[in-house]
Amino acid sequence: MRKTVTRLADGRELLYYDRRDDIVREAVDRRSPDSSGPGQGLAGPPAGAAVSEVRHDPLLGDAVIVAAHRQGRTHHPPAGECPLCPSRDGRLSEIPDRDYEVVVFENRFPSLSGDTGRCEVVCFTPDHHASFADLSEDRAALVLAAWTDRTSALAELPGVRQVFCFENRGAEVGVTLAHPHGQIYAYPFVTPRTALMQRAVAAHLAATGRNLFDDTVERELADGARVVLKGAHWVAFVPYAAHWPYEVHLYPRRRVPDLRGLSDGACTEFPQIYLELLRRFDRVFGPDAPPTPYVAAWHQAPYDDERRGDFALHLELFTVRRSPGKLKFLAGSESGMSVFTNDVRPEAAAERLREVATTT
Repeated sequence: MRKTVTRLADGRELLYYDRRDDIVREAVDRRSPDSSGPGQGLAGPPAGAAVSEVRHDPLLGDAVIVAAHRQGRTHHPPAGECPLCPSRDGRLSEIPDRDYEVVVFENRFPSLSGDTGRCEVVCFTPDHHASFADLSEDRAALVLAAWTDRTSALAELPGVRQVFCFENRGAEVGVTLAHPHGQIYAYPFVTPRTALMQRAVAAHLAATGRNLFDDTVERELADGARVVLKGAHWVAFVPYAAHWPYEVHLYPRRRVPDLRGLSDGACTEFPQIYLELLRRFDRVFGPDAPPTPYVAAWHQAPYDDERRGDFALHLELFTVRRSPGKLKFLAGSESGMSVFTNDVRPEAAAERLREVATTT
């Protein structure tokens, strides 16, 4: 893999990731730092003016990010003005080169910035109409390498406690740019969901002397009813108490705290397993259904936890679609009290995801 680091016109960092070592990236961002015209990709406040604030809720003990500058972020632009497409035919975008494989750059409208953390955008492909599921295994492996490289780099930033790599796909889950992309958040705090997992792991260890993540994976493999697919290095299953209609958790068979700990074998097998999962998600509602909206979220251990080795890296993939033409909306019990009601039995979801396999 070759990594090329450069800067955009307003000073934000941009990184190209290429599979070939002989690729040379010399394109320069020719936009004015304060340009705001259509298709220029710099509409809104310059990166240095983006100020976010982290406030702590004294009752719940969690954190809320206040980022008022995001009100003016780019919202569903036409394909001809997409800021994530390459700069071609006189139209300048966030990516100065006329082509790319994988690109990472600082978000122009970050939720976290300055002393409160950092937000980055990850573009998987220059093809505006593609999706992650359309990538080749080589390209998906390059994305994994980029996620891992950014995890290493962001972990070294002062004040960063946790790095979160994720992809949202579909307007139904709040995506405002249709171009296939993901994001990376570097948090200055441990996220509430991770803190809940840490407490559960500590309690299980105290009660049994065993690791909760390991026991969970072993239980699912032994039961088999919710296993969706498995390989030599990875296993994917619908969790016993799934919150979402179709939800799959993907674990490496050997527990590691974050992406940096994956073995060569796990890195090699990951594209095969993950691409198959995504393709099944697109088939689960039938051949005539539109692409399935989803969230794909990597859970990694916080960096200042003395027991971070007890945490298990895993990816959670879920959709808000519960049946053709119907979405799962959070109702009063879920939004108000965080008590979920799932309309699809987890065992039935797993069976359906096995039925729509695209490989044997």
